[in-house]
Amino acid sequence: MRAIVVREFGGRPETADMPVPEAGPGELKIEIEAAGVNPFDQRIIDGFLDGKLPHDFPLIPGVDGAGRVVGIGADVTDVEIGERVVGKWLNPPLGHGTFAEYIVVPSTSIIARIPDEVTSIQAAALPTAGITALDLIHAAKVAAGQSVLIVGASGGVGSYLVQLAALAGAHVIATARPDDTDRMIRLGATEVVNYGRITVTDSPTHAEGAPLSIADSVRITVPAGVDVLFDLVSPPPLFADNASVVKSGGAAYTTVWSADEEALKARGITGGNFESSGGAPELRELLRDVGNGDLVVPIDNTPPLDAAPEVIGASGARGKTVLVI
Repeated sequence: MRAIVVREFGGRPETADMPVPEAGPGELKIEIEAAGVNPFDQRIIDGFLDGKLPHDFPLIPGVDGAGRVVGIGADVTDVEIGERVVGKWLNPPLGHGTFAEYIVVPSTSIIARIPDEVTSIQAAALPTAGITALDLIHAAKVAAGQSVLIVGASGGVGSYLVQLAALAGAHVIATARPDDTDRMIRLGATEVVNYGRITVTDSPTHAEGAPLSIADSVRITVPAGVDVLFDLVSPPPLFADNASVVKSGGAAYTTVWSADEEALKARGITGGNFESSGGAPELRELLRDVGNGDLVVPIDNTPPLDAAPEVIGASGARGKTVLVI
């Protein structure tokens, strides 16, 4: 089968011919039709989990995938050949991922059936980014009438967060590049703060025409502060600055582990460094929302499998990149 592999930690991804895996007891063999690309894929390639989980080389990356069940191992009774499924698969030993024509996974892994109304490309863009966004919404208990600031709203997780927070009835403030403003509004943002483009003319603390920080920009329109901050991109100093606009009693979360949790706690703010733990129930909820038309899957790019070396680890996507296999 065709697959994308790396030969060593830090190696460059390349196309290779690999043996087709076969389902053993308790496993499913899936013919992959589409595979979602995530920043975490590059981290695995770089050895982020070296010493924490076993790895096999040549290593096939890829955590998210969608396709059809083409093989069923012994002891699996609740799946049929031909069913369309999607999953988030980070199963040890790592190195048998979704950037390939076939994958074998445990039937008990994070997996869900794809509704007829949802395409494989849409489904493959959901697991990692969508589950993370939904977990954040649940963790912060986002509710109607709250103000929610989303820093890094343009990417996969951010694009889902904007929609899910808006669906909950929140006043959503999204940060994005100027030419992505319209898309943020369509996804449900009430306000958009453009990176480095907001200037001030009447503030006593800024020179006329000087660029405002995200926090300063938010203070102009929401002087009382926001209830929730989701920061998907900022290093520690910028996260601390952004968290300064969160009300006491509010919540601030970072997915890149930039929080000083003791400093947040001292201000009466919950949250901090966040790691998603959602699974199949959350994936099924997202699929229902997409099938019902309540959630738009933000797909930016759909390159073929052979283009994976150019898109793994790339930055600047507006939504999700999905490899079509």
